[in-house]
Amino acid sequence: TTPRGKLVSCPTVNDGRLHYLEVLDGIHRRLRPRTYVEIGVEHGPSLRLALPGTRTVGIDPAPAIRWPVPRSTRIFALESDDFFARNRLADVFDGATTDMAFIDGMHLFEFALRDFTNVERSCWRGSIVLLHDCLPIDEVRAARVRTTNVWSGDVWKLILLLRKHRPDLSIVTLDAPPTGLGLITNLDPSSRVLTDGYDEIVAEYASLPYASVANDKNDQLAVMPSDWAHIDPRLPPAFRRTNPTLLRAGRALRWPTREQVRRSIPAPLRDALRRVPGVGG
Repeated sequence: TTPRGKLVSCPTVNDGRLHYLEVLDGIHRRLRPRTYVEIGVEHGPSLRLALPGTRTVGIDPAPAIRWPVPRSTRIFALESDDFFARNRLADVFDGATTDMAFIDGMHLFEFALRDFTNVERSCWRGSIVLLHDCLPIDEVRAARVRTTNVWSGDVWKLILLLRKHRPDLSIVTLDAPPTGLGLITNLDPSSRVLTDGYDEIVAEYASLPYASVANDKNDQLAVMPSDWAHIDPRLPPAFRRTNPTLLRAGRALRWPTREQVRRSIPAPLRDALRRVPGVGG
C-alpha cells in the first residue's frame, strides 16, 4: 500500500460494490491491526483474513472452521454473553487493547448491542468496530423471526440507536452485499450510556417496525458506497508496520477465491442469494 491506502486491486461484485468480505480483507491490509476479535465465526471465511502478526480471537458457540486460520488464533466455543461474563479481552490479549473487531453474531439487535458494548470496553479511541447485517434487503429478511435463507434480522436497529444515543461515535453503513457492513470509529471505552440505559433502549427499539426505515434507509442508516474512495478516508492510521512481502504472502495464503467462497455456502442458500434483487449475480 501507499501511505494513504492505495490498495492493490481488490475484486468486486458484479455491480461494482465490494462484497463485505472484500471490504474486511482490504481493511485488514490497510490497518494491519495488532489485535482482532470476531464474534460469530461459523466456518471462518472472515476470521482467516487476519494477517500474520495480528493476535486474533474468535468467539462462537459452535465453530465449524473450514478455512485455514493463523496458528496463533484463539477460538472460544462460547456464546458471546458467556465469553464476556467469564473473560476480559484485555486479559486474553495480555493487557493489550482491541484494535479491530467484527460483530457477526446473533441477528437480533439486543444481542448485537451487548456485543458492541462488551467489545468497546476493550477498545481505545483509535479502534474500529465493524458490524455485519445492518442494511436490510426487505421487510421479510429484516424481521426478528427467521423465515428465509437470507436473513439479517433487526441488527439495523443498532445503527439507529447508536446514532441517537451515542452521537460521539462516527458511524456509517457501507452498502456491501449482501446485507451491509457498519463501520464505527471514535470509540470510547469509558462510556456508560448504553450499559446504564440498556433496558430502556431495548424497550424503545424492540417493536420498531421495518416500515420506519423502509423508504429512507440511506439517510437513517447513514449509507455510503462500498468502494475504497469512500471507505479509506474514514479509516484510522495503520496500527503497525509490516514487511510488504510478508503482507502479500499472508494475503495470498488466506484470502479465499470467489469460487471458494461460493462453495462454502450451502447450495440452497446460494440459490436463494441469486434470486434476491441487488444481491445475486
